Amino acid sequence: MSTLVVIGYDDAFKAEEVRLSLRKMQQDYLIALEDAVVAVKDAAGKVKLHQPVNLTGAGALGGGFWGTLVGMIFLNPLLGLAVGASAGAISGALTDIGINDKFMKDLAETMKPETSALFVLVRDMTPDKVLEELKGTGGKVLQTSLSHEDEDKLQTALNA
Repeated sequence: MSTLVVIGYDDAFKAEEVRLSLRKMQQDYLIALEDAVVAVKDAAGKVKLHQPVNLTGAGALGGGFWGTLVGMIFLNPLLGLAVGASAGAISGALTDIGINDKFMKDLAETMKPETSALFVLVRDMTPDKVLEELKGTGGKVLQTSLSHEDEDKLQTALNA
């Protein structure tokens, strides 16, 4: 079962910095991430989600390929490309993997302007090494599915 952790930062760029360090830990096999999304609330109060995979673009690319292939069969590859890319983009936009976008936007709306939050869905990790890497990065645990004891350990490491 995966574990959800949401950490808020007083800086608009700190969440992205920590996400990059988590990605490095993932390359070193210290943590297995299912999803890691950064939410930033700008000065105007608008929330922007920065997701690692653009499903709309990936869907358009895949749909364009298959549409062209089908279009070649019916001797109209350009029409097939257009229809396939459109269908793929719509499909990608409607697909939601990992953490629910509505949940992230609703939680990010409660943040102050010019702040950020890191939403992480962890499949597996080596807790002592991950906490050591996160030590002193700051932030406040906003929400988690960790036990109270593990949440306290995480908050202590962030504050160290």
